[in-house]
Amino acid sequence: APGDAPAPARQWPLLCVLAGAAAGLLVTLGHFRAGLLTVGLSLLAGAVLRWAVPSVGMLAVRSRFTDVVTYGALGTAIVLLALMAQPAPVLEIPFLEDIVHFTIR
Repeated sequence: APGDAPAPARQWPLLCVLAGAAAGLLVTLGHFRAGLLTVGLSLLAGAVLRWAVPSVGMLAVRSRFTDVVTYGALGTAIVLLALMAQPAPVLEIPFLEDIVHFTIR
């Protein structure tokens, strides 16, 4: 959007990520796994937007590299944790239980 456009039009990348995260939090009230996947995927979308779009408004916090790595790492962590959540995890990491038992002992 041009510089003289209204603020919401200039901030569309941030509004998309915030809308996705808010929708995910609302979905979490009914089905936690689907809601957390939505939150994680919206953060991953923010990483893609920050990497691909030259002017992202207030979605840009630090340098492009730092923002992409931060949004990507947080989004990936949330998605993986949502897939591993109990009961009936979708994703099982076989050595994770051994690591937990080793660190707690």
